[in-house]
Amino acid sequence: MSKISGYFQGDKEKPSNDQQDKEIPAFLSNDLSANVDEINKNFGTNKDIITREFTFGKEQTRAAIIFAKGLVDTTIINSNILEPLLVNLPHHVDPPPIQIRNLLPISEISEENRIDVINTSVLRGQTVLFLQDIDYAFVLKTSNAIGRNLEEPVSELQVRGPRIGFNENLIDNITLLRKAGVNTELRFITFQLGKRFNKELVITYVEGIANPEIIENVKQKIESIDIDNLPESGYVEELIEENNFSLFPQVQSTERPDRVVAALTEGRVAIILDGTPFALIVPATINMFLQSPEDYYERWIAGSLVRFLRYVAAFIAVFTPALYISFVSFHQGLIPTKLAISIISSREGVPFPILIEALLMEVSIEILREAGLRLPKPIGQTIGIVGGLVIGDAAVQAGIVSPVTVIVVALTAISSFSLPQYNISISLRILRFIAMILAATLGLYGVIVFFIFFSIHLVRLKSFGVPYLSPAVPYQTNDWKDFLIRFPISAMKKRPKILKPTDTIRKG
Repeated sequence: MSKISGYFQGDKEKPSNDQQDKEIPAFLSNDLSANVDEINKNFGTNKDIITREFTFGKEQTRAAIIFAKGLVDTTIINSNILEPLLVNLPHHVDPPPIQIRNLLPISEISEENRIDVINTSVLRGQTVLFLQDIDYAFVLKTSNAIGRNLEEPVSELQVRGPRIGFNENLIDNITLLRKAGVNTELRFITFQLGKRFNKELVITYVEGIANPEIIENVKQKIESIDIDNLPESGYVEELIEENNFSLFPQVQSTERPDRVVAALTEGRVAIILDGTPFALIVPATINMFLQSPEDYYERWIAGSLVRFLRYVAAFIAVFTPALYISFVSFHQGLIPTKLAISIISSREGVPFPILIEALLMEVSIEILREAGLRLPKPIGQTIGIVGGLVIGDAAVQAGIVSPVTVIVVALTAISSFSLPQYNISISLRILRFIAMILAATLGLYGVIVFFIFFSIHLVRLKSFGVPYLSPAVPYQTNDWKDFLIRFPISAMKKRPKILKPTDTIRKG
């Protein structure tokens, strides 16, 4: 069972042999030295964990602060903690512990007596203040946000729309959602995940819109996560999706706050993990991966045309090489005579079967695509374009592949590039190879069999209880207004029925 809830639940593990004779305390005592020693013992001999002991006031009250160097803003510690107690506080005054919070100009102060919570607070950049003769500590907000500035999303570029994306700081990402507009119904539920490297995860939804059953389903799946470390939201995505063996992503990932806000207003739930700029949106349907926020920023006719072209591009990316192989290898009679003669003449002298010929080019394109992603950005773009041209031309000149095959492969690659989501592009690229092999084996019948099994899988697939092919299957008349094409915004008066939102009517 993972450590979850609004606070870190410190599960007590069985002590090792050298600890059997000594009970590990779970709460602070009123002995300052014992408390400081216990906290430092938990962290071990680490130079970045700083302990500063001092005395203050008329009675020279003993105190100590513990913080993690590099995670805190030392300016806040010096000016807002040490200076008020050691410099500004008159020596003839001895304030009781309850008044300490009034002396420290810190925005967030809480009291805590659980050792595991104090450990977590220190590692999250808080400073913990201990006083002699009290059995609790003050947790002071002094964290120093280390991260990059808010920038334009790299993986979801668009011509029109907001130019800001999430970053790796959880607070910044939550702030971006808050700044989308004043909404008192926006809810954030915090979880602590990771046994060895504890991280904060937040699920967010709009109360009064999101279906409570979906919210509870998301909570249960998050609570079931039991893992040492969650370095990126891709781990969460894999652990909460319903079918791990499906090629299709059942959770949508995005860097764009506007996409998340749009999903929340439909009744979906977003998942944000600290340390990654990619938020997750659930439930996800296949049409979400072929849509772009820009579809709504342009006029509905232009947005509908571009969206429909993406569906056509998705079909080309999967089926064009397979259809080409099946027609050339088995069904030449279905090709117009002049075109068939042109294709046959262009393949004269090619030593490989059509399947091997197409696979050589497809694999080459995939390698070039991967190389372009891993190389530095200026070089990667050059490698992708020049490499494709050089290899294609050289292969034709050498007689290894035919010009028509190069055209088919190039059209397929360009179509896959037009898809707005990288993860759906990967899925379709894998399916393309399966379709090619079946086409080379059974011809057009193999393509038909592939399409049937492909459709059956999609119909059976669900994301958090929502059919993956909706609104096509099951058919939802109203939801088709935002499916293959986009109707005018004034015509889309209802939220997606398949999500069963609490409030079905869009406001405004």
